[in-house]
Amino acid sequence: MSEKFDVFALFPTPVVHFEVPDAAALNVDLKAAIEKQEKTDTGTEHSNYGGWQSSWNMDKWGGAAAIKLLAYGRNSASRVTCNRQGQPVAITWKANMWANINRTGHGNEYHCHRGSYWSGVYYVDDGGIDADPNLGGELEFMDPRGPVPTMLAPHLGVAMRGGQTAGEQVRPKSGRLVMFPSWIMHQVRPYRGTTERISIAFNLTV
Repeated sequence: MSEKFDVFALFPTPVVHFEVPDAAALNVDLKAAIEKQEKTDTGTEHSNYGGWQSSWNMDKWGGAAAIKLLAYGRNSASRVTCNRQGQPVAITWKANMWANINRTGHGNEYHCHRGSYWSGVYYVDDGGIDADPNLGGELEFMDPRGPVPTMLAPHLGVAMRGGQTAGEQVRPKSGRLVMFPSWIMHQVRPYRGTTERISIAFNLTV
């Protein structure tokens, strides 16, 4: 083929993930605060089936470690947000934040976080999932195109990055922070381990 052609993603969906640099020390303090809160907080029920989800004000009871983690989230959101001309913008992100403890069989149904711009999840303790993928507990994103990529020729994909899938999973790893647009539908697959899968979620809005 001699003519020049280009393949590009027309409506990309950004997902950001990175390993928090001081995670080991941070996780010790976060885990202690979360396990202490669980003893007195009856928890809430939203998308979760089983497990414990705290009240949405962890920034008030999680101590300095929670504030530090939220700062990572806010800074990350600012790095990947711009105006319609592609220029950086200064945003004071409003936030809510909560903790989750999943034990055997616990997970979350598909849902989105209405009224927010960015959402994030941080893994305090992956419950052994990173070492053993058979334990489940993955964060799974639904393809926003619905059934279109698989309904006509499910055995085919597009020869470009991300063009071979219809939905994606992110495996939990202690110290990993994952951020995504709040509108994207996502779920947590059932955890099949015997310890605790501990995570912290937050929403950022303007």
